[in-house]
Amino acid sequence: MKYIVLGLGHFGKSLAIHLTELGHEVIGADKKITIVEQLKDKVTHTICLDTTDKEAVSSLPLKDSDAVIVAIGEDEGASMLTTALVKQLGVKRIIGRVVSDLQQTVMEAMQIDEYIMPEEEAAERLALRLDNIDIVDSFKVSEKYSIIETRVPPKYIGMSLREADLTNKYKVIVLTTLTDTERMEKGTPISYKEASGIAKSDTVLQENDLLVLFGELSDIKKLIEKGN
Repeated sequence: MKYIVLGLGHFGKSLAIHLTELGHEVIGADKKITIVEQLKDKVTHTICLDTTDKEAVSSLPLKDSDAVIVAIGEDEGASMLTTALVKQLGVKRIIGRVVSDLQQTVMEAMQIDEYIMPEEEAAERLALRLDNIDIVDSFKVSEKYSIIETRVPPKYIGMSLREADLTNKYKVIVLTTLTDTERMEKGTPISYKEASGIAKSDTVLQENDLLVLFGELSDIKKLIEKGN
């Protein structure tokens, strides 16, 4: 897949490198030539440009990208201006970095539905989610093990955990299942995920459920790939 990362500070650099290591084509852009030069051997393509310059940003292959990530953090004004510019240029999927409540409010007003917080771990988690659309969220427990939130693979819909036998087949443990639901808060419907409790052998996997899995990332990816 193809991704464009605008802003190569600590977060943007980490994200661009992770995505490149996962085998994706990544264009990383920053206005500081020193940063661009430092990353030219670690990211697929790097380019020096001002992300608030419409003509410069228009030169990027925006329409061919699967997502554009605005990773600018130090300069909130530049971040919001860049996001607005990318939105104006018709990019289908925009993921914005948020460093304040005000910035989040502006993002929501621009109808940017995806945004992330600036911790380094978030860059790795976002890279993993972009690498596999079935992964909704992740948490790295150690160098070897992760907790992954993923959609129920089509192959296992309607099966109980006993029938699916995921632990023996893939060496992963199902911790729980999550269901998307809504509640009303001050007259506004709020979406949230409701856990079903500790997963049992007779737990049935439903089509719109999410699985919370524990195991090695490589084993979890095998489950997702073979289950689709």
